[in-house]
Amino acid sequence: MNTTSSLHRLTRGQQVRAAAIAAVGYPTVAAIGMTLRWTVEGREHDEAILQSGRQPIFACWHGRILLGTYFYRGRGIAVMTSQNFDGEWIARIIERFGFYAPRGSTSRGGRRALAQMRRMAFNGSATGFTVDGPRGPRYKVQPGAIWLASLTGNPILPFHAETDRHWTTRNWDETQVPKPFARAAMVIGKPIDVERNVPATTLEEKRLELERSLCQLEERANQLLGKRSSLEGA
Repeated sequence: MNTTSSLHRLTRGQQVRAAAIAAVGYPTVAAIGMTLRWTVEGREHDEAILQSGRQPIFACWHGRILLGTYFYRGRGIAVMTSQNFDGEWIARIIERFGFYAPRGSTSRGGRRALAQMRRMAFNGSATGFTVDGPRGPRYKVQPGAIWLASLTGNPILPFHAETDRHWTTRNWDETQVPKPFARAAMVIGKPIDVERNVPATTLEEKRLELERSLCQLEERANQLLGKRSSLEGA
């Protein structure tokens, strides 16, 4: 487990709490995940990237990390997680689902974590970002996924997962925790390619393109479940 770089930033109490959350969270998510009834659209986009000899850079909203973790478990995806309390318990859970968790964010440790993810991408690993993390604003894409795409040539693969019945946490990202036997929708969007050595204006255009795509995917996932999009109130 890659925890050394973040543990020294946490108090002893935070370390104990993070371990406790992960100890309960992993079996809970695994057990609930087994009961979910999935509808999936866009799986062909993921398959096309793999057939091209590349790996995707997965991108989703921070509030859907638990659903994304369960759906993509066991693929050895490297996901950047922040060097704070929330990042610690999240990392402990996703690592048990077969993910890697380089530590960093747009606010702290990001350059080191991005370099590690770049090495892993060049070695054939898929990578991933919760793109509005680590602290928001919610539904506003941070540039990490765009930077990594421009460095590696791997395409960004946006996705959104939603359930019809869930608990919602009372924090900035309103993390969705699915209830047992809920219906779940996974909608995978078209890949977004970012050329290498492009100007900053192009990177910003790609960032906005990713933001729009994720919003559209959320709307589609809610349509599949007969729900109103949470973006309408954001």
